[in-house]
Amino acid sequence: MSLDILYFAWVRERIGLPRETVQTQAATVSDLVAELTAREARYEAAFQDLSALRVAVDQELTEFDAPLAGAREVAFFPPMTGG
Repeated sequence: MSLDILYFAWVRERIGLPRETVQTQAATVSDLVAELTAREARYEAAFQDLSALRVAVDQELTEFDAPLAGAREVAFFPPMTGG
């Protein structure tokens, strides 16, 4: 399947891309992260601490064990804070 992947804040800085389209066989977000980290060291650096990341599938905040079947977009970003 083809997925649009969006990276925000320091995740984007570590990977060096704001977005990309990938071909994947990943069943869950965790599987996708495993595929990405196997690609290059920059992905491994960005995903080394998943507790410091949030993920959204098709613009819905979810967990890393969320299924990707039928998904079109996955976004990775640090936790949001506000004031």
